Amino acid sequence: MFILRNVNIQDLDDLYELSGRMTFINLPHNKRVIEDQIKRSMICFNNPGDDLSNNYYFFVLEDTEKKKVIGVSMIHAQHGTEKEPHFFLRVSSENKYSQSINTGFVHGTLKLGLDTDGPTEIGGLVLDPSYRGNPHKLGKQISFVRFLYMSLYPERFKPVIHSELMPPFDKDGNSPLWEAIGRRFMNMNYDEADRLSRNNKEFILSLYPSDNIYMTLLSPTARNAVGKVGEETQPVKRMLEKIGFEYTMEVDPFDGGPHYRCPLEKISLVRNKMTGKLTSGEFNQNLATTALISFANKDYPFFALMTDIVFDSKQNTFLLPDEVKNKFNLAQDLEITAIPF
Repeated sequence: MFILRNVNIQDLDDLYELSGRMTFINLPHNKRVIEDQIKRSMICFNNPGDDLSNNYYFFVLEDTEKKKVIGVSMIHAQHGTEKEPHFFLRVSSENKYSQSINTGFVHGTLKLGLDTDGPTEIGGLVLDPSYRGNPHKLGKQISFVRFLYMSLYPERFKPVIHSELMPPFDKDGNSPLWEAIGRRFMNMNYDEADRLSRNNKEFILSLYPSDNIYMTLLSPTARNAVGKVGEETQPVKRMLEKIGFEYTMEVDPFDGGPHYRCPLEKISLVRNKMTGKLTSGEFNQNLATTALISFANKDYPFFALMTDIVFDSKQNTFLLPDEVKNKFNLAQDLEITAIPF
């Protein structure tokens, strides 16, 4: 069985191992950093602070048979403040026309912008590669659990939810846009700039071009990377679009990856949230649908799993399979929240 829950300190070794197998921006392959992130997240699940920018929520997917964490995802309650702005490149165009030679052009442009009162950001989605293709759709589970949590506690987050997607990289793993712009103005490679930006964003505002950047002057490879996603990110893009997210015409200033947003209340998973009480009765599989459900668990501040449910919208009651009720010793009238899967 697989369960979804808040991270805890016992997950440190599993997350450290996972971070070493994949590129993990939010949790780099550094045990001390991961431990600090876990401790901060544990505080937020139990007692989130008033300053949303300091609140990080890390969710883990656990294989209960192996007692091993195999996936992780994150919510940052506010990305972008006066102290640490959210930077982006606005994608636009500019018309140029000469009457004397009767010639005109439409130039694509990029212009640096910043937001000091930013949205809630979702990210940090990683699944152990050996579990990809699992029939339980584990990647979807660890992604959707964030929306289940936000539907439970909307007051802990900003009204708009933001996601930054990874763009295509070249065969050597380099960012074409960074090579065309960032390296020329900041004299460092992409990875160095990315690491530095986690704790210091001043250099972006000080060194990055502040006027329009004409994409005509960029290489075709760099131009084609703007607002595009890599092959491995295509499923994430489709998922976000399906539940209501839209491309903002803004991209990451380092790699050109697109930014997607949706108001929390308009995300389809949140709109279709089901709440009610567990009731007794025969579970009819023909009437069942699949959902992510959450209920109180004495061991974790937040706990969820994927299961089949029968939900009566008139009575606001749930029927669950006997194996789930018995596994977790669930009593009648237990409060349950679910989102469609």
